Amino acid sequence: MISIALTKGRIEKDAVKIFEKAGFGIDELKSKGRKLVFNDSKEEIKYFLVKANDAVTYVEHGVADMAIVGKDTLLEKGENYYEVLDLGIGKCKFIVATLPNVNIFNRIGHIKIGSKYPNVSKRYFEGKGMDVEVIKIEGSVELAPILGISEGIVDIMETGTTLKENGLIVVDEICDISSRVIVNKSSFKLKRNEINEVIDRIRMACNN
Repeated sequence: MISIALTKGRIEKDAVKIFEKAGFGIDELKSKGRKLVFNDSKEEIKYFLVKANDAVTYVEHGVADMAIVGKDTLLEKGENYYEVLDLGIGKCKFIVATLPNVNIFNRIGHIKIGSKYPNVSKRYFEGKGMDVEVIKIEGSVELAPILGISEGIVDIMETGTTLKENGLIVVDEICDISSRVIVNKSSFKLKRNEINEVIDRIRMACNN
């Protein structure tokens, strides 16, 4: 049996549509209620729903053979897996934003950045040779510059509406993001044929 971790929320909903299009038996997932673990009605596959960071953890530790998770999470957390497929869903961008009257790139010395993604933020600013302190914020990161805890933020952006409503502007785009399929390294050796079949069916569903 192959076990697949799906990131809860929007990625889960988009992934379920892809699995259905690919001919998998995901009836339980479509009417899941409060359940978190489901069996495919057609294939030897078990699905379970998890938060994004946990999806990576379960793959790295071999609890899940595969997972569907956003590239933002992969850039922030972990490297011990194979990234095998870009699904082209959940598209957004990593961006840097500030209040309109703040130019962080002209600042000399230490600056503060608010973000849910400290590793991504540090790599970006260190790549520009800037001295940055990243303040990790779990909630609405847009509040950080408004309340004066940071000069800017690094966050993911889909439409930009939330930024505009809070008076922030995008000052740089770091990279594009979408949902990816990752595979446990050991599982790929032991279950290569089964996993490749699942990947091929998902790929065909995404391309049709």
